[in-house]
Amino acid sequence: MYLFASESVSAGHPDKCADIIADSIVDRLLQLDPDARVATEVFISGKHIFIGGEVKTIASVDTGFYKKTAIEALKKIGYPERGFQRGETLFPEETEIGVYVSKQSPDITMGVVKEGNEIGAGDQGIMFGYATSERDDYMPTAFSYARQIRDVLYQYALEHPETFGVDIKTEVVMDYGSKENFDNCHPERIAKIIVAIPHSSSTQPQEVHLLVKKIIAEEVEFKRGHFDESSVVFYINNTGRFVMHSPIADSGLTGRKTVCDTYGGYAPVGGGSQSSKDYSKVDRSALYAARWLAKHIVASGLARKALVQLSYVIAEPRPISVTVDTLHTALTQIKDEDLSQMIAEKFPLTPRWITDKFTLDKPGENSFLYAEVAAKGQIGYAHYPWEKLDEDKWFKDLIHGEE
Repeated sequence: MYLFASESVSAGHPDKCADIIADSIVDRLLQLDPDARVATEVFISGKHIFIGGEVKTIASVDTGFYKKTAIEALKKIGYPERGFQRGETLFPEETEIGVYVSKQSPDITMGVVKEGNEIGAGDQGIMFGYATSERDDYMPTAFSYARQIRDVLYQYALEHPETFGVDIKTEVVMDYGSKENFDNCHPERIAKIIVAIPHSSSTQPQEVHLLVKKIIAEEVEFKRGHFDESSVVFYINNTGRFVMHSPIADSGLTGRKTVCDTYGGYAPVGGGSQSSKDYSKVDRSALYAARWLAKHIVASGLARKALVQLSYVIAEPRPISVTVDTLHTALTQIKDEDLSQMIAEKFPLTPRWITDKFTLDKPGENSFLYAEVAAKGQIGYAHYPWEKLDEDKWFKDLIHGEE
């Protein structure tokens, strides 16, 4: 055996509640003012929610704006569930919300606003993009299954709030058979599935076990050979009982689930989270660009895996480094250092270029909402603009040029 594990969390997890509230604020402010600069962190514990940070906008917003956004976000997540009592789950209307939002520092604004509508990086930092040929969506296998299991259980909880709560964690342990298979993107089977899902006090643990297994077996689309229920080891609510949940039972903080938000531990993560930030913050925009680049490298046939690092310094529009690592899986004679240089010369990768390409200043129901991205994951879903393979020809031409 050669095992690799990845986990995921649902929108109802306390950390995700904080992310979703923060990104609901980003959505609403950008819809009011596409040039808004937003960095609003959220901490939630019990019935207390603290919203703090910096905002620069021409929109007229007050404390009530932030409080209303938080309450509506929690209700949309699914709180409170019908099968749970006070003290067992979060009741949004009972929360006490403190708002501590100030104006963005003029020292930052001076570096971000450039001539010609250009945007300087809102901060220094490093961001990583990753892609693998393990799946058609170029996402790693254990992580994708953890997400899929999370999604079907969360949907069931929304539809059956008398039975399950929405604060869900999932983990999948994938057996690649050997390190060679892992390196060459050949997963063999699911070895273990771990689920933590809240249940009403009237629902017995054995009933939870049977129902969770049934939902997974019937609703998750497994690749042939990956799932054999008779051989998978399940850990479902391993303490035996999980009734008290939500921020009532565990605090939540913006940006604490960066691994779940990105590649599930298969690749490095950068120095900052995406949630709570507008597009001028390269923690968000450059992560999307790096994933877009890595996905193109793998999809075009240049490599089986790709890791792309972008780095920025505050106030400078272009990245100060662009680095490609194909992790010893290159399928052509093009060297990683040459590919890095070609990409740096071809694509500007400035915050403005990234923003315009992926319409990051225009979140909406017809494209994407940052709150939805926070709930599901920052990358890996086909309808996200940064998942489009719209420069596939240029990357494939590199191979033809080599020939």
